[in-house]
Amino acid sequence: MRGITYGLAAPPERIMPAVRGLGAGVLRCFLYWSQIEPEPGRFVWDAVDALLDQLDGDEEVWITVSSASLWGTVRATDMLPPSPAKDLDVFAAFVRALVDRCRGRITYWQFDNEPCVPILWAGTVAEYAAQLKVFAAAVRESDPAALVVLGGDPPDQQARPGTFEYLVDVARDDFDVYDIHLYGDPYTIPDRIAAARAMMAQHGYEMPIVAGEYNGPLIAPEDMALLGNALQPFGEMMTGSDPEWSVLTTDMGTQAPEHDAMLAFYERMPELPPRVQMYMRGCPPEYEELRHRENSREIVVRNLLALASGVRRTLCWNLAPEFPGHQAPYTVLGLMFDKFALLDYADGELTHRYPAADALALTARMLQGAEAIERILVADRPELYVFDVRREDGSLLVAWARSAEEAATYRHPWLGAAAHAVDAHGAAVPVEVADGAVTLPLTPTPLFVTR
Repeated sequence: MRGITYGLAAPPERIMPAVRGLGAGVLRCFLYWSQIEPEPGRFVWDAVDALLDQLDGDEEVWITVSSASLWGTVRATDMLPPSPAKDLDVFAAFVRALVDRCRGRITYWQFDNEPCVPILWAGTVAEYAAQLKVFAAAVRESDPAALVVLGGDPPDQQARPGTFEYLVDVARDDFDVYDIHLYGDPYTIPDRIAAARAMMAQHGYEMPIVAGEYNGPLIAPEDMALLGNALQPFGEMMTGSDPEWSVLTTDMGTQAPEHDAMLAFYERMPELPPRVQMYMRGCPPEYEELRHRENSREIVVRNLLALASGVRRTLCWNLAPEFPGHQAPYTVLGLMFDKFALLDYADGELTHRYPAADALALTARMLQGAEAIERILVADRPELYVFDVRREDGSLLVAWARSAEEAATYRHPWLGAAAHAVDAHGAAVPVEVADGAVTLPLTPTPLFVTR
C-alpha cells in the first residue's frame, strides 16, 4: 500500500520496481478528487498517467478515491477530511472520467477509506451509503469488469458504532468486495473475518473479503496513557470535535495539534519502558532491533491467519514514507504507524529495505502458487499454530508457538528423507526427520518448512 497520497503532496514517482521487488502482486494507491479535478471540468492526469505508465498487466491495482475537493464537497479541503459531494451528479461525472481514463487497468475501485472514522469521512453513514451508490454505478458503467470495494472496516469503530452493520444492510448492491483492516491483536483476525462474513450472511449474501491494510505490532492500548496531554488534541482531531480539523490540507509542514505534548513525551524517552521506546524515532539500537523482529514475525502471522480464514488479498501498510524526508515523530499517528514503512529513500529512490520488507518478500515467495491454506489443530496444544499450505510445486508447512519461554517441540508427519526450515527473519533453522515425522523447535518466530 502506497501511503495515503500518490502525486498529491509531491510529484508522482516510480514505485512499481519497489513493489515488484517485494514480490507483491497488488498495489493500493489513494487519489483525491482535488488533485484530479482541481476546478470544475478541468482534469489533471499527471498522477494517474504516471501510475498507469508503470503497469505491465501482471499486477492488480486498487485505487481508493477520496471525496475531498476545494469546490465540490461540503468541507472544502484538498485532502482531509473527505466529505459528501455537494452534487452527486457532478461527483459521478468525475468518477466516470477517472475510471474511463484507467479502463481495464485497475482491478479494484474503493470509495474512501474508513467511513466510521470522522477524519476519514466528514458525513453521516447514510450520506456515505448514498454516495457509494453513485460511485458504484459510475465505476460499473465505465469499466464493467472492475470491482467496487466497500470502505475499510478497522478494528475500532467507537466513534461510529454500527457503521458496517448499516452499510452491509443498505449498500448490499453497491459493492463487490468487503475490506477489513487487520490491526490490533493478530489472534483476533479469524474471529473478525468470521464476524464480517456473518454480518453479510444475516442479509442473505456473501462477498469476497480482502484485507486492504494490516501490520503490527502497535503500541499497546494500556501504554497509550503515557502520552498524557497528547491524547486529547489527537482525539479531537480524529473524532472531528476540533473545528480546525476541517482545514487539514496537503501542507505537510503544518504542526499537529499534539506537537508540543509529543515533544515533551520524547524528552522523557530514557525513562519509558523498552516496549514503548521501540516505537519512537531515535530509540536505542537494541529497542529498534526488538521492534524490527516483532514486526517481521507479525508480517508472517497476520498473513497466515488471514489467508487461512478465506481472505483473498492482503495489502501491507505501508510501502514507504509519503515522500523523501517526510517523518512525523511528534504526532500520535507517527508514533503508531511511521515505523511500519517497509522501504525508505536512499538518494531519492526507494531502495533502502527494512527487515519487515525482507519478511514480506519471503512470505510472498513461500506462498506463491498456494492453492489452499488450512490450519492444523494440534490436540491439547492450542498455543501451537501449524498451517498446511498446498502449492503447485508441493506442500509447505508454516508453524510457530503463540508464546513460549523456550522452544516447544512439535512432531509432524513428513514424507521424504529431509526437511529444510527457514524462519521469518530468513535464518536457516535445523530440523530433524526420522520415522516419518519432522521435529520442529517452535517459538513465536514462524518457520517455513519445505522438503
